[in-house]
Amino acid sequence: MTLVFFVGMSVTVFLTSLLSGVFGMAGGLILLWVLLLLMPVATAIAVHGLVQMVANGSRAWFSRSYVDRRILAILCAGLLAAVALLLLVDYRPTLVVVSISVGLMPILVWLPVKRLELDASRPWHAFICGIISGGLAIGVGVSGPIIDIFFIRTELDRRTVIATKAAVQFLTHGAKVIFYWDAALTLSSRDWIAVAAAAPIAVLGTGSGNIILHRMTDANFRVWTRWIVTAIGAVYFTRGVLQLV
Repeated sequence: MTLVFFVGMSVTVFLTSLLSGVFGMAGGLILLWVLLLLMPVATAIAVHGLVQMVANGSRAWFSRSYVDRRILAILCAGLLAAVALLLLVDYRPTLVVVSISVGLMPILVWLPVKRLELDASRPWHAFICGIISGGLAIGVGVSGPIIDIFFIRTELDRRTVIATKAAVQFLTHGAKVIFYWDAALTLSSRDWIAVAAAAPIAVLGTGSGNIILHRMTDANFRVWTRWIVTAIGAVYFTRGVLQLV
């Protein structure tokens, strides 16, 4: 493990955790993109899950008083259903599928979700969100945008949105680490050192992002979330198309 790789990984984890601490998901999209450049798809998703478990877990802990535990429990039930289905079909990811799927996800944050009346505070909506987000987290590595459309139009304030999403994503990342555990075991000892070093850096970045979050207005939070995720999605989609070509 070169010094350049170690420093690069550390800086990437800090900045993406900072971004996630503010917007709840954008940082995870960037981190996965970097990991896909360095590792096989399944291994990248597993490593992404390990780092994001720490980042999301710390974010949920910092904002634990705002977590909506009722919504969290229902979402977890949906997550378990998704895991069971993917195990049943013996799913295996590919770079093209991951890149194009993640690239198309930002479309979701521009949907007229008020007309769809999606609301994570409604039990059935939360369960459906758990199934879809759990399937996407394991299938393509990320699920933030789909979770967002069930939260962004609710009456919950930004702190409750971030805290509850962080708790949900901590569990979904844990599920994908377990799902791809065999791929994670292919990491070298040097890779594990880099992952271990990234954990406290992720906490630091998340804590810094949490401070910025509390200084933002709800309106700015929602507008910036959409544009940042859309830009990241465009990069993913372009990469997926180039892989097909």
